[in-house]
Amino acid sequence: MFPDSEDGVVDDIEKHGGRIRTFPHERGIWATHVWVPYEAREDFFDLLSLLMTQARRVLPRLVKMEDFHLSLSQSVVLRYHWISPFVQSLKKHLASFHRFLFTANQVKVYTNQEKTRTFIGLEVTAGHAQFLDLVSEVDKVMEEFDLSTFYKEPSFHISLAWCVGDGRSKLQAQAIQELQEIVDGFEDSARLLCVGAEQVRCKSGNKYFSFPLK
Repeated sequence: MFPDSEDGVVDDIEKHGGRIRTFPHERGIWATHVWVPYEAREDFFDLLSLLMTQARRVLPRLVKMEDFHLSLSQSVVLRYHWISPFVQSLKKHLASFHRFLFTANQVKVYTNQEKTRTFIGLEVTAGHAQFLDLVSEVDKVMEEFDLSTFYKEPSFHISLAWCVGDGRSKLQAQAIQELQEIVDGFEDSARLLCVGAEQVRCKSGNKYFSFPLK
């Protein structure tokens, strides 16, 4: 159904906002990612709107993220026939984990490794140790399949907005303080940005998998 092929497929960057893949698209291999979801509420979007208004004064091309999460893995590629054993291994390694609360309230600017994209995020300030424990188990699965593990000193965060290119220095110099003041001054931000990690999700190609925490 999904034959392996080494024939490359031309990547049309117009189909995804000018973003550039970090690896070439190939028939028979599926982009795969593991994360903890953040279920945004209405008041979160009110805060996001304020942040976007301020940030776009410095970098007008910023675009809101379509969904919100905290990554536990890099994007890796799996052959189709590896997906099922990969998912079963994830399920086994995550089975003993309990739900936990975390806080993400520190504004931070990131770029991807290639410096082709810039992100504004909210970094985790409480719950970091629990995320490290999760990553440790996800990394074990990655190693089983000879895939890249996560970053050595990860900054767990919820990405809020992105743009093409390296705008990190500009945002850090001209916007980061104002954005943090908006977060700190937002009504009930302590409750809004302290949330529960209740499940881990994985996407491989167009397949989604969920692993509820205990």
